[in-house]
Amino acid sequence: MIAARLQQEPFDAAAEQAALTSGRTDLGAAVAFTGLVRADDGLVALTLEHYPAMTLAQLQAIAANAATRWPDTIGTIIHRHGRLLPGDAIVLVTTASPHRAHAFAAASFLMDWLKTKAPFWKREEWADGTTRWVDAKGSDDNAAERWLAKSPSTPP
Repeated sequence: MIAARLQQEPFDAAAEQAALTSGRTDLGAAVAFTGLVRADDGLVALTLEHYPAMTLAQLQAIAANAATRWPDTIGTIIHRHGRLLPGDAIVLVTTASPHRAHAFAAASFLMDWLKTKAPFWKREEWADGTTRWVDAKGSDDNAAERWLAKSPSTPP
């Protein structure tokens, strides 16, 4: 099972990974990825807006897709929303599996699909007072599409 949640509060990546693997002796690998707000020149803040029920449902669908592809893998997705500052953690994906290839592949899949399928609207605030909405990136779409051609358990 891969759980998903949304929150405004910061998370503790090490504590989340420890909670995921606690008491499990059947696991051979654990992977954690933490995405951070990048301090681009002049960026003051990044605000993530969303519709809670819709966003959570999509995160859960992404998690269910990964759990189907790697049934021996467990995990956690935490995605923050609200106003975040450069250096703040924005997303956490942890996975654990008896096999390292599955843990890595599931984490990579989850991040690729979160970047393209999670319905967040991102607004940047700049030091000069301007704001702008962040457009989707073709490179993120390409990363997600590579999974469409791969068998469920094939690492990238």
